[in-house]
Amino acid sequence: MLKRKIAKYIEDHITSDSDKILVIEGARQIGKSYIIRTVGKAHYKNFIEINFVKDEEGPQLFKNIHTLEEFYFILSSVHGKELGDFSDTLIFLDEIQQYHQYLTLLKFLREDHRFRYIASGSLLGITLRSSISIPIGSIIRKEMYQLDFEEFLDANGVGETAISAIREKFENGKGVSEELHNHLMALFKRYLLVGGMPDAVNEYLDSHNILKVREVQDAIRLLYGDDASKYEADSGKSLAIRRIYDMIPSQMENKKKRIVAKDIRDKKGDRFDNYHEEFEYLISSGTALSVNAITNPRYPLVESVRKNLLKLYLNDVGLLTARLYGNNIKPVLDDQRSINLGSVYESVVAQELKAHGHRLFYYDNRQKGEVDFLIDNNAQISVMPVEVKSGKDYSVHSALSKLLDNPEYNICSGVVLSNEREVSSKGKVTYMPVYYVMFLDNHKLSEDEIYF
Repeated sequence: MLKRKIAKYIEDHITSDSDKILVIEGARQIGKSYIIRTVGKAHYKNFIEINFVKDEEGPQLFKNIHTLEEFYFILSSVHGKELGDFSDTLIFLDEIQQYHQYLTLLKFLREDHRFRYIASGSLLGITLRSSISIPIGSIIRKEMYQLDFEEFLDANGVGETAISAIREKFENGKGVSEELHNHLMALFKRYLLVGGMPDAVNEYLDSHNILKVREVQDAIRLLYGDDASKYEADSGKSLAIRRIYDMIPSQMENKKKRIVAKDIRDKKGDRFDNYHEEFEYLISSGTALSVNAITNPRYPLVESVRKNLLKLYLNDVGLLTARLYGNNIKPVLDDQRSINLGSVYESVVAQELKAHGHRLFYYDNRQKGEVDFLIDNNAQISVMPVEVKSGKDYSVHSALSKLLDNPEYNICSGVVLSNEREVSSKGKVTYMPVYYVMFLDNHKLSEDEIYF
């Protein structure tokens, strides 16, 4: 069983005094249903699961329900013997985006207080944007992602004690031993190949066979494509979602790493605004991660976004390396000089930062260059630039240096992530091993910072 950090969050909520309905959202195939099912069954005598996608494909018992009375009638006719009360019955509404009316019904289910509820949605970001009635005060939305690198370490036998010791090294500005560094880098490179999709990780743990891992990843990629096709059919429009999605790996090899509008349909004069819905789908569905351009890096970064300039990364680094290298593991494991892993390293860092609560931005200045990532440093009320280096020239970063030297931006410090073991500082730049990205959490408030 893969250990997921979000399990504690779910457990705390469904055993708390809060009667708000927790909605777990995220991309397909990241393990939402599995972790909700596991935690729910462990804490409730009666656990009832209703999968609306399966219902749509099968009996459609819950499809045309719009009132509590109708819902309870069908629920009792199917699960009557399993129903208790609010204290001992948890009802899991899975794939809630399939039947939009249930998003509105959540408010009334909460107010009725007959049973406890939890929900999940795979394409919920898109559904919520189009829903005209969202029960703001009745739900808590929580984003879930695939396994991050820390969870991958745990799955590979690196226990909590070891991870805590590594975190302590990070917090004290020190590197780990040479032996541990080599072990962590070996696992990190395997993470680049396997990624964090639970089915891919489980296959790797079971077989250590790249062919079988790639089969899992190919199936997920095809599923994402089918979802996009279905969305296009339902919207009645001929969109270019799959074309943009397929372009992401190749575009990341370009200097700017941005999708260029005129390349989507090979149409000169095409503009980014013409593909707003396609980009919105890829981002809201969780199948791609967006990184917005910032030319004026001031805290908070969201106030300076240039919405027509963004980079897209695949949501999982394993899906990326599957597309780039197929079944060949040597480009990643053997440090081949002819292979530039820059886009792969950037992808995994984007994935980690997003999973740790950061909104993603990058610095883009025509004269001064680009910096891979900018994140809000809430602890210091400043901006933190993050540069990612996959090769030996990790100390060469002219754009980062110019950014840090600009007194107008008042940036306290920057980070360079690389393959190097040691942690060191030079001026405002801190150099650290790339796997330390797993500790770059968004600022967590202490007890004395919560109350005011």
